[in-house]
Amino acid sequence: MSQPITPSASLTCSALSFQWADGTPVLDGLSLSVGRGRNGLVGTNGTGKTTLMRLLAGELRPSGGSVTVGGSLAYLPQNITLDTALRVDQALGIAGRRDALRAIENGDVREEHFETVGEDWDVEERAIATLGSLGLGGIDLDRTVGEISGGETVLLRLAALLLERPDVLLLDEPTNNLDLPARRRLYEAVDSWRSGVLVVISHDRELLERVDRIAELRSGSVSWYGGGWSAYQEALATEQEAAGRTLRAADADVRRQKRELEEAQIKSARRQRQDKKLNAQRKASRIVAGGLKRSAQESAGRSRVLHEERLSEARERREEAADAIRDDAEIKVSLPGTAVPAGRTVLTLREVRPRFGRLREGTLDVRGPERIALVGRNGSGKTTLLRTLTGELAPLSGEAETFVPLRFLPQRLDVLDPELSIAANVARLAPGVTDQHIRSQLARFLFKGARAAQLAGTLSGGERFRAALAAMMLAAPAPQLLMLDEPTNSLDVAGVRQLTGALESYEGALLIASHDVPFLESVGITRWLVVGEELRETPEDEVWDVLEATSEMAGPSEEDTL
Repeated sequence: MSQPITPSASLTCSALSFQWADGTPVLDGLSLSVGRGRNGLVGTNGTGKTTLMRLLAGELRPSGGSVTVGGSLAYLPQNITLDTALRVDQALGIAGRRDALRAIENGDVREEHFETVGEDWDVEERAIATLGSLGLGGIDLDRTVGEISGGETVLLRLAALLLERPDVLLLDEPTNNLDLPARRRLYEAVDSWRSGVLVVISHDRELLERVDRIAELRSGSVSWYGGGWSAYQEALATEQEAAGRTLRAADADVRRQKRELEEAQIKSARRQRQDKKLNAQRKASRIVAGGLKRSAQESAGRSRVLHEERLSEARERREEAADAIRDDAEIKVSLPGTAVPAGRTVLTLREVRPRFGRLREGTLDVRGPERIALVGRNGSGKTTLLRTLTGELAPLSGEAETFVPLRFLPQRLDVLDPELSIAANVARLAPGVTDQHIRSQLARFLFKGARAAQLAGTLSGGERFRAALAAMMLAAPAPQLLMLDEPTNSLDVAGVRQLTGALESYEGALLIASHDVPFLESVGITRWLVVGEELRETPEDEVWDVLEATSEMAGPSEEDTL
């Protein structure tokens, strides 16, 4: 991924503002300067990371402010769609130069061919080398895009950008939908970036470990942290510890100022009673008594105002300190009905051959509350296998049978009716459960009060996932087998943490198809199954090697279209 050094490579934005056509604001007066090297951009769902990336790439026009790019820029968006009829060289953007080179080699020396080639006489060799560096060395330039898998399509598009030798490269969630070997290739590509500006949005902790610095977009502004993900987490922990101390000190100051104000008011009232009593004893004239009373009242008033001002300032400092404390709400829900006895048979596969993917004969027994990871190359058939277990797809041969209530959360999250509220969606899957119980449980999924009445179609991506997860886990009868298909795709780090918290309270069997190894490790996987021509149980520390040794796909499977 290295490239010639370009002195002009830079990326800045000044007083950048953006709002959608309906007036919804996203950014307001953001200023940012991105330095050379590898930069991670993080933030919770809905903070505007992708919108900012699209503004930097020129795909969106700002409502105010400006973006300045020094040098050439290339952008890899989250969702990539390539025409399946394109040849690989066309997708790489080099077909014209290849054709011109072939014409020259065949004796056609027209000037237009030399103009097309320019100085790029080794374009074909560079293309093959770039594809090889991304693990696509076996793909012929004359193949069509439709013959490769979805994950390979992402890497193909990245290869096309690298061939442009950009000074500024923007990547938005590049590891989504990549299998483990493909992720490793992308990690290596990021590791090899040596010049220019690289900005990557990601929730992939392993990828973020490889950046030089991390920018966090929060509350409309950016804070920079040196180092990768671990350094960022350590810095946040230090910040939060200091913020906690500041908040505790601010709380103590508010209490002290309240106490001093109350004491001043008591002293003032006591003094006024004493003065009144003394004046009565001395039988002072009305004029003198009135003057003394006014003087005492003015003094008391000044003291009260001073203490009220101090209390107000203390409260402001407490509010500022409280704003620095992050709201890391987690999902903590009790799901005793999901428990499965240790010896209970949950599901069986007997010589199953699914309709799509590489699996030719799968045999599996799951008993008790096992937590099983399904991993495999893109197109191996993980999604197809899950859909076969649900009964949505009949196998070509063999038998698949489940013996406990199950729920399946697909990648598309299409289990929600967008026209119904969150509570109504849950009620639809939990007949007989009271509305009060559903709402109390939804509160534990962070949909409190009126939020439970929000229409599913208006939710953000992270909220939609939480609502879909709630609908699955709160269904009746309680699911004793929960199957999740790539659940962390497009979830921010807070969302992944919330998902992990929810699964901690789940007492049934789990079957998770995922490429996110840190997430799988965090939920206590007990068995790792590699999906290939057979289901192969593999020790965790050997998963990468087994996947690397798996032969390349002959073509896409049903799951690559999801």
